Amino acid sequence: MANFLKTWQTELKRALTGDPDSTPDWVPKLAHGDDGGYFQPGSAAWAVHGSMATIVAGIRALLMQTLHPGAMAGVYDHSRFREDPLDRLAGTIRWIFTVTYGSTEAARSASDWVLRLHERVHGHYVDGRGVERGYSANDDDLLRWVHIAFTDAFLSTHQTWGGPIPGGPDAYVREWAQAGELMGVQNAPRSESQMRRMLRTCYDDGELRYDDRVAEVVAFIRRPPLHPILQPGYRILFAAAVASLEPRYRDLLGLRKAHLGPLPLPVVTATRAALAIIRLTLGKVGPSELAARSRLTRLGLLPAGS
Repeated sequence: MANFLKTWQTELKRALTGDPDSTPDWVPKLAHGDDGGYFQPGSAAWAVHGSMATIVAGIRALLMQTLHPGAMAGVYDHSRFREDPLDRLAGTIRWIFTVTYGSTEAARSASDWVLRLHERVHGHYVDGRGVERGYSANDDDLLRWVHIAFTDAFLSTHQTWGGPIPGGPDAYVREWAQAGELMGVQNAPRSESQMRRMLRTCYDDGELRYDDRVAEVVAFIRRPPLHPILQPGYRILFAAAVASLEPRYRDLLGLRKAHLGPLPLPVVTATRAALAIIRLTLGKVGPSELAARSRLTRLGLLPAGS
């Protein structure tokens, strides 16, 4: 049993950080910097991104992002998701936590680094209306879709499996608009209702589509090449992401809620238990938040020991 738990913990850390043995080298650097950053303790962003529900949110965000054919083309044609899916996941986690917990300089540098990577990502795709279009990953409509799909995923899953949000859902959408602006998003939503309207507009205008590429990527997300010891837990988290989707997007993706015969499975309860176990394994406060608190204490923005 001890060996099983050790292997499970090691592989879980590998899946989430890319480093099974130690804290990634970028995390301690979050203690550096000369200001409090864009977000601080008590912010909606800290509350949402410090929750274990972010694991489900990541899966949901990936599923939603596949539905925009421009975003899908960038992933399918330019990313290494098949060869090294954990590397892409680790890079995304690094950006999220650096913007959330780092200094303003660190957040800007991390965002600029992603934008520079995007400069190489361009090509053509067929949009939801059947028209061929050229694209660049830094195009405003693609950046906005990725941003709202991310914001929607993290907010929606936190509302089910997280705790209270300081200032409520609108505060999170408004705060995370700052991250969108760092990535070049124009007119990022500032409220939950505005974000939902933007999502519905993309759906109603026929911008989204499902095709063979989407089917391939969704199948990959459903069964990624994780260590076998993680597969049972991942199946629960994937089912949670699917259940959390609005029905219109779930139907468009060709997915359905988990059932055992005609009976729906208790996905919400099972996911809550799985996330509690992960929290016990990884610790109540993550290393990124601890590094940020160290910086804030050094700057006199937090009392020592808080």
